[in-house]
Amino acid sequence: MKFFENNFTYDYSFPAVSLAYFLRYPNPYSRHVLTTDVIDRFVDPKTKRLHTTRIHLKKSKVPSGILKLLPKGMGGSDNSGQSYILETTVVDPHEGWMETESRNMEWTGILSVVEKQHYQRLLAAEDTKALDGLSIDKKSEQTTVRTTVTFRSRLGQGKFLSRRKTDNAETEEEEPKRASSRPSPRPSKQGMNVVLERLRSGGIVGVLEGMRQDREAAFGPGPEGPWKRVWLQGNGLKDDD
Repeated sequence: MKFFENNFTYDYSFPAVSLAYFLRYPNPYSRHVLTTDVIDRFVDPKTKRLHTTRIHLKKSKVPSGILKLLPKGMGGSDNSGQSYILETTVVDPHEGWMETESRNMEWTGILSVVEKQHYQRLLAAEDTKALDGLSIDKKSEQTTVRTTVTFRSRLGQGKFLSRRKTDNAETEEEEPKRASSRPSPRPSKQGMNVVLERLRSGGIVGVLEGMRQDREAAFGPGPEGPWKRVWLQGNGLKDDD
């Protein structure tokens, strides 16, 4: 079941946007993202396309809609915690496109949420030449992105839709208030724009410095980073620092 679809255009070249995608965490709009790790990366010798698989660890909580589908007590008294997101990407630098897919790794027996994005280089009519390098300031080039979010429930679409319909009816009076308070651009777009502006103004060094500042703002200074906290928590230990 398709839940969301959106099209957006960045006023940046495809090399800049694709690079910003891989450097987007951390940023001021992604404080919930704890860690990002590359678990596989290779270039297909035939197609020359770059394939990457990453895992993101994020702060999260079990959505209320999923809690209602779980057996009583299965969600626990505190549904806050952490979750892993599996991300796969394919980049074709010659043709100028990138496809991404992100999906949850928890509660997949109840509900899978899959986000797919297709980034495409968009050239001005008068500019038909291939672009080489990180052409961040190319005014003649833009990059479009189409985003779709799909829900897949093993309980059946009918049951999930009925739950969603009930939830919508219960909160119908609150919807106008929620809609008016919703930010217009998605945080992911805002985060990408922050990284792209850092690329434009300071290059890779500017992006890395911004990442360092965002990491310290979210987790505090320290060489170990958030993985130390994750390891300590998983082993029932406390940080003595």
